Amino acid sequence: MYSIQVDSLSKSYGNFVAVDGIDLEVERGTIFGFLGPNGAGKTTTMKLLTTLIAPSSGKINILGIDGVKSPLEVRKKIGVVLQQPSYEPTLSVEKSLEKYGMMWNVDSKTRKMRVEELLVAFDLVDIRKKKNDDLSIGQRRRVQVAREFMHDMDLLFLDEPTVGLDPSARRNLLDYIKARVRDGLTIFFTTHILEEAEYLCDKIAIINRGKIIAVDTPEELKNKFGRQKTIKMHLEQKQDVSALLGEIPGCTIEYDSGTVITIHSDRSEQVLQDVLRILASSGISIEDLSVVPTSLEEIFLSVVKNSNESNNSSSK
Repeated sequence: MYSIQVDSLSKSYGNFVAVDGIDLEVERGTIFGFLGPNGAGKTTTMKLLTTLIAPSSGKINILGIDGVKSPLEVRKKIGVVLQQPSYEPTLSVEKSLEKYGMMWNVDSKTRKMRVEELLVAFDLVDIRKKKNDDLSIGQRRRVQVAREFMHDMDLLFLDEPTVGLDPSARRNLLDYIKARVRDGLTIFFTTHILEEAEYLCDKIAIINRGKIIAVDTPEELKNKFGRQKTIKMHLEQKQDVSALLGEIPGCTIEYDSGTVITIHSDRSEQVLQDVLRILASSGISIEDLSVVPTSLEEIFLSVVKNSNESNNSSSK
């Protein structure tokens, strides 16, 4: 079962194509990460999926509802937290949550229960009586995200929800999201913090210049695009080994101060064997050694760079 199904979705503004024929499927009860550089089409896609704007072409199915023909029906079943700050300056934190529950016609008993739960879950108990206007940016953001959970929904769109949050508040929010997904909620999640996406998401799509250029689980993205690994070693004594290692094929080697060697290769096992053999035969001792797999951030940067180079080549 899918919470989101998108076919050949496009959005143009005059001659500018913001979203260019994308296809997406998001399974129910999962967290779907939507990543891309600034101007890639993330925000436009989010607005299309939440029915805030109409597409130029293509189909949108949200929770079994045609998003183009019945946008109001879609909005009744989803939650949306956009990037832009949104808060009631003169209301206290708890009154803000209460008001949001009333807007969604949540009954009084349930509202009170949820207010207390969310104050605890988002670490807002100590500031519950403070007006939103007196809060820090991070506190306002926590209130903005928390109030969305005042109502029942099947699908939640979160656009950069951790902006302005300190590391502790960020982790608490991510863990709360994970818990809600285990209860059946589906999350469509955008972020610029790749560690968040890796920690949180079941599947990730990368968009660039309006096109989806990769879709898979974080692990499979690493398997597909993260073959390169980084080998770091510290020599016991300072010495120049560039001549010894310079002929090893299939790698790039960086030398730092004569004691630190960093090697990048997509055939790291063979390269490491060659390096160790050469150093041992030359009587050079190693103090410590580590092999670091490619991070999701490095994969993201590489995939976007390759996409840009491909587009630039095809436009010539």
